Amino acid sequence: MANLSETAAAVYAQINDQTKLGDLRKMALQLKTNHQLSEELWQTGEFLPRQLAILLMDKKQLNQAVIDKLDQDIQQHATEEQLQLMDWLMANQLTKHKPLLALIDTWEESPSTLQRRVFWYHQARLRWMGRTDFDNTPDLLTSIENKILSEQPAVQWAMNYTAGQIGKWQEEHRARCIAIGETTELYKNEVVAKNCTPSYLPEFIRIEVEKLEKLK
Repeated sequence: MANLSETAAAVYAQINDQTKLGDLRKMALQLKTNHQLSEELWQTGEFLPRQLAILLMDKKQLNQAVIDKLDQDIQQHATEEQLQLMDWLMANQLTKHKPLLALIDTWEESPSTLQRRVFWYHQARLRWMGRTDFDNTPDLLTSIENKILSEQPAVQWAMNYTAGQIGKWQEEHRARCIAIGETTELYKNEVVAKNCTPSYLPEFIRIEVEKLEKLK
């Protein structure tokens, strides 16, 4: 681990295996944006300090080159930690700044698995957050139909989830999304915990649409 400044060492000392995400958020509120401190915590190479580091980043300091370096570092973690770190980066930084949103829109064909996942997860996120004014949906569905079975599992899940959100929120495309699930059979035999929605598209869409109907 790199040598830490006194400030960074004091913050690092507060993080342990009992630290929760809520604790990190509270720390970030107190520390506020501090890109230098963020860089020091990131250089520890550890999962929880890196989660805090993401919260402290100055989004204006992020660009494609910086994100590529973060991406490379994230790939040194176990798979589940990789996904959590990249999703955390997306939710807390990449979607908070228009230039970064523009970058996300270019990542559908990125050589980075994690960046391709962000592209698709962001498209799903836009829909569950209430956006309906999309003209890219037919193209997205064509890409999903053509590529989903050959994609990496992390990207495959995000593509499938995007199709699920399209099917839930955009009724005119619902039948096509259901057909994707029936054709690919992805997650068809998935076992999920009680009260969790399965990822198999015909079931996911049916359950989620029923929830919407109950809210009317």
